Amino acid sequence: MSKKAQINAVRGMNDILPQDSRLWLRVESICAAVFARHSYQQIRTPIIESTSLFSRSIGEETDIVSKEMYTFEDRNGDSLTLRPEGTASTVRAGIENSLFYNQQQRLWYTGPMFRHERPQKGRYRQFHQIGVECYGWSSPDIEAEVLSLTRQLFDELGLEKTELQINSLGDKSARASYRESLVAYLSQHKDQLDEDSVRRLTTNPLRILDSKNQTVQELLVDAPSILDFLNEASRQHFETLQQHLIDLDISFVINPRLVRGLDYYNDTVFEWVNADFGAQSTVCGGGRYDSMVEQLGGHATPGFGFGMGLERLIQILQEQGASIALEQKTLDVFIVSVGEAARRQALVVQSLLTRSGLSVQCHMGEGSMKNQFKRADKSGAAVAVIIGEQEAANNSASVKLLRVRPDSGETANQQPIIAQNDVVNAVTNLLESL
Repeated sequence: MSKKAQINAVRGMNDILPQDSRLWLRVESICAAVFARHSYQQIRTPIIESTSLFSRSIGEETDIVSKEMYTFEDRNGDSLTLRPEGTASTVRAGIENSLFYNQQQRLWYTGPMFRHERPQKGRYRQFHQIGVECYGWSSPDIEAEVLSLTRQLFDELGLEKTELQINSLGDKSARASYRESLVAYLSQHKDQLDEDSVRRLTTNPLRILDSKNQTVQELLVDAPSILDFLNEASRQHFETLQQHLIDLDISFVINPRLVRGLDYYNDTVFEWVNADFGAQSTVCGGGRYDSMVEQLGGHATPGFGFGMGLERLIQILQEQGASIALEQKTLDVFIVSVGEAARRQALVVQSLLTRSGLSVQCHMGEGSMKNQFKRADKSGAAVAVIIGEQEAANNSASVKLLRVRPDSGETANQQPIIAQNDVVNAVTNLLESL
């Protein structure tokens, strides 16, 4: 009989294993707590949307829409796409559910996104993104709030060496004028452009500014700056944001070549970058998009927000040795039980202990006392609760310290037999002594 071939995960779509998921949950909980303190409410949207949502919002000529989306026809012949980013879905949900009309909204989301691109460090075909979106404010103070919120989040995560870069793209007119000037400059040096940049010269020239090609970057040193094309309103907006950041003691660098990869941005754009992560250095990025809501069928509503890839964030935290990445939640209690009656009672005791907030592992199935104690020691539990045949007959148990702090004055000796109803108090007192 032939052995069946093993089925592996799809390339670029990775498992998050138990030893890693604890850190993921911790990072996600810190994000949720910081967002809640700033009055942001969570929104959850489907992972599948109409393809037109992304082609209309992100832009037909962007790499995401033209090359990277997972798009298919369903049985009704409708074109559907696995969402490649979270902003467009949030806008669609807001319009459809009347969240924006005569209202201001602070929203956040998290979940998997999908892009068919070459997998590499910190970049996968299924990746997880967490983001913040604000609707109804056109002033730079909301931008400062979002950047302050992000700085606070990084501080609580223990993320180091992260630099804030900001730029202004101005309004639609300024962007069009700049695009014309940039194309004119680059066309004079077309022989120095790589293949990608030559293609983008006619489809999306601002994306050339983000090229990773060293020759192209050297060429861009003398390219026109978009900051020279801003009108007075955009210039004042950008200067006011800078003053807010100075007031908040948030260091920043103005990067006139920062444009982001999506067509919907206007005025302020930003990225938090981390030099420790090489070419994929952007930890978090976003900006202002005041035309998207109207473009997708809603009333004109200004928007501002960011998206942050969790895979990349978590890898940086691990590589930097951040304390949050090194934290290990220890098991509080391991329950040893011998005999059928003891095993039944062990489940009851486990329920009592977990309801009190303790983490408890209960031995399952048969096993000698000696082997169970080996498992208890290997589990890392601080305390063992023991129910043998004699204890089971008397509805009692004994408690033993497995981990002792040198200066605690405690010993690892087994404690006197106690009633099972008193186990929670006995275990809690022992844990507090450690």
